[in-house]
Amino acid sequence: MKIDDLIDQQLQNPEFAQAYQAAGEQVESALALFKAREAVGLTQVELAQKAGVSQSTIARIERGDNVTFKKLATLAHAMDKSFQIEFV
Repeated sequence: MKIDDLIDQQLQNPEFAQAYQAAGEQVESALALFKAREAVGLTQVELAQKAGVSQSTIARIERGDNVTFKKLATLAHAMDKSFQIEFV
């Protein structure tokens, strides 16, 4: 099951939906990293090795823990991607 399908399924639960909306941008950044990593075919361990961080760091960020812009840029570069911030 793809992550987007799982989220759509879980959003049917009102408690999950409320928590998901409250987490907002933090969840979006975690999902963006997860999707980028999956798109380039890397495991958390592989990305961690390429970026010079621990696997637990990747896991924490993908769970939605706080992360610096510098760390996100490092991870993006390890995946041969760029990192952008947008205000919409």
